Amino acid sequence: MCGQVTFHPCSFPCCYEPVEKWYINKGNSPSLQSHFYRERIKYLRQIHLLRMENMSNVDKTNVHHPFLTVTIRKTIMKGVHFVTKQEKTFKINMLRVAIQNFATMLTRQYESIYIMALGATPLQLGVVNSFGGLAGVAAALPTGWSVDRYGLRKTFLLGTSLMALGALLFALATNWIAVIPAIIIATLAVRNLETACPAVCGSCLSNEERATGMQLCDTVSSAPALIAPLIGAIIVAEFGGMNEKGIRPLFYLQIVVICLTLTLVLKEFTNPRRRATLTATSDIWGGVQEVLKQGIMVKRWITFQCLSVVPFFLTPVYVPLFAAEIKNADQFVLGGMAAGAMIVPLLLSIPVGRLADKIGRKKVMYMTMPIYSLSLLILAFAPDSAAILVSGVLQGFYTLGAVTGVAMTAELVPIALHGRWWGILGLFRGVIGMFAPIFAGVIWSTIDPSHVLSFMILTQLLSIPLLSTIPETLKVKEKLTDTLRE
Repeated sequence: MCGQVTFHPCSFPCCYEPVEKWYINKGNSPSLQSHFYRERIKYLRQIHLLRMENMSNVDKTNVHHPFLTVTIRKTIMKGVHFVTKQEKTFKINMLRVAIQNFATMLTRQYESIYIMALGATPLQLGVVNSFGGLAGVAAALPTGWSVDRYGLRKTFLLGTSLMALGALLFALATNWIAVIPAIIIATLAVRNLETACPAVCGSCLSNEERATGMQLCDTVSSAPALIAPLIGAIIVAEFGGMNEKGIRPLFYLQIVVICLTLTLVLKEFTNPRRRATLTATSDIWGGVQEVLKQGIMVKRWITFQCLSVVPFFLTPVYVPLFAAEIKNADQFVLGGMAAGAMIVPLLLSIPVGRLADKIGRKKVMYMTMPIYSLSLLILAFAPDSAAILVSGVLQGFYTLGAVTGVAMTAELVPIALHGRWWGILGLFRGVIGMFAPIFAGVIWSTIDPSHVLSFMILTQLLSIPLLSTIPETLKVKEKLTDTLRE
């Protein structure tokens, strides 16, 4: 059997494999096996040195590091293995989020400029967005209750349909007042989708792999979202620049992409197998009491969310406006900022997810929040377009922290209460979304635009000590999942 081994430099990592199997199968002594491994390592080193010497004589630029190749291949294979072992619902939801994010990122960085082009002032811009927060407050608890009552599939169908309707109303708006219904409808869509989406990971993934799964989903969805702002910038430039006529075509394209998402959900998405059914408490307020009773420090987590979520509502409104109005950024710089913000999740989501599953969610969030604050400081003092783009890239760390926070949120209550739990959070987030844009608009108009960025930084700095008082959820086992079954 030993004579069948081929010692070729190109196949040296596995050249001793048949011999190794023969030694082990024959039950040889440990000392003999140790001798075999020593000889194997010596041979591999010699072959590696010969290969590198020969390659250096030909072309040093073509040197291929075997360790790096194996590492990349193993990372890809681990990601593929992680996805393939999950149920179909998780996979379809990843694709749904990817298409949805592409549609969202087509217009996100231009919406505030579009509303301003329709005649709104910075303060009126805040008022318009506050109507969205009001809609979020009104829909939060019913949405969370309906997720538990009617399932994820129906919620996704409703939310995606509302998203398409909101884009249509944006496209047809002729003045800033006409944008208000579009904002309300779009917010209702986001509230439905944001409530249902985490419930997919909460139902399909275990605690030990939840952060990795969520960050992997974020990685997959970041790829199309990275391209969307650049496509949007080209379209805006083609149709007249950053004005009403230049931005309006983006909303029509957004409708087409959303319809693809709707078709995917309609034909392929099914409710998770592990999804728990609604408990005996079937009314909305009874569900709230169940969450408060069975969850872990939910009141303190709600307070933390109210602080940390402020940039979620202000970044898409005032950061592009600040870059355009104060720093004179054009459509390509704005598109570059939005694309740059997706680079960090694209490259780091999986490593950060694994890190969160290893060292804990809180430690990862401690790292991401200061980096996001730094990005706002860079934008405030940016001397040129390059600094603005750097700021955009670092803003992607907010997404990493937010996704990690979503994993922690899902671990605070039993699976059967996830819909109502996200509904409660949506209620308070809606209140923040209602008042934060108006408050920021007042700061912009009466004090200074840069102080809006300072306000966003302050909310992050205040969130850190509050987070330190909340217990780590990584080691919370399935006893929380099974609470309602007892």
